[in-house]
Amino acid sequence: MLGLVLALGAVVVLSVMFGARATSWSDIIRLLDGSLDTMAEAAVASRLPRTLLAIMAGAALGVSGAAMQGLTRNPLADPGLLGVNAGAALAVVIGIAWFSIEQASDYLWLAIVGAGASAVVVYLIASLGRGGATPLRLALSGAVVSAALSSLTSAIILPRADIGGLIQSWLIGGVGGATLDQITPALPFVISGLLICGLSARKLNMLALGDDMASGLGERVAFMRLMTALGAILLCGGITAVCGPIAFVGLVVPHVCRLVVGSDYRWVVPLSALAGALLLTSADIAGRLIARPAELDVGIMTALVGAPVFLWIVRRHKVKSL
Repeated sequence: MLGLVLALGAVVVLSVMFGARATSWSDIIRLLDGSLDTMAEAAVASRLPRTLLAIMAGAALGVSGAAMQGLTRNPLADPGLLGVNAGAALAVVIGIAWFSIEQASDYLWLAIVGAGASAVVVYLIASLGRGGATPLRLALSGAVVSAALSSLTSAIILPRADIGGLIQSWLIGGVGGATLDQITPALPFVISGLLICGLSARKLNMLALGDDMASGLGERVAFMRLMTALGAILLCGGITAVCGPIAFVGLVVPHVCRLVVGSDYRWVVPLSALAGALLLTSADIAGRLIARPAELDVGIMTALVGAPVFLWIVRRHKVKSL
């Protein structure tokens, strides 16, 4: 954990220093005095909210992925793979296209409602038939629902040339152009989600033993699942509303953390927050440097990293439950 904190601190400094315009340590020091006299100092000032959003989004997605994997006992569980991000994105697009919603606070509520509705649909579909919602059924139903919701989102956007360009850029997922006015409304949702998932860590250990064993130990399994799902949905909905749907962070980060510290979610959850923030901030820096002086959105960079890891996880676990 100490190593992740130190690495995150170093990456934050790099995120503030590097971009389309190179800046120096002296530019950062002058900014602390309130100086915005040069272009370099202005560039540093514009990168601070972007870095803060990358940290917040990475931590939220990492923790939500850990919570979903523990909740479903499925190493493939992820806000993107289970359709939660797609549901949040569809709700936001409907609000923009049909109801002309422009306030960030309204985006947040729409995204959370969409994420929750999508999660319920995925679970209901996976519960059909004998055996209930097994890890394999959850993964398959999540993939189907995600594809269907993404198609509906595209169908809404295509006829709307007036908003198509803006929404298509948002759907890629990124932290560029972030401002404190965009970040502030999402903070209560993200903080609440992190607290709920953090308090649920011990209960996730109980769920890993099986529902019958958890019930025998005196836990209310249905309530445990509901609260953990609520925390994950708050995190996914809040971040998707601000950044757009960013995939694979919630899949890769918790899995790597479990390889390091084992399956105790009292360690996995906080480490996923730090590792997620580190991964997303690093991906944002890489996107700025690879395409310099332009940039690649962080959603593209995480997909480039996450897709091979996803295939490795499938091969390693062969879609078995945790």
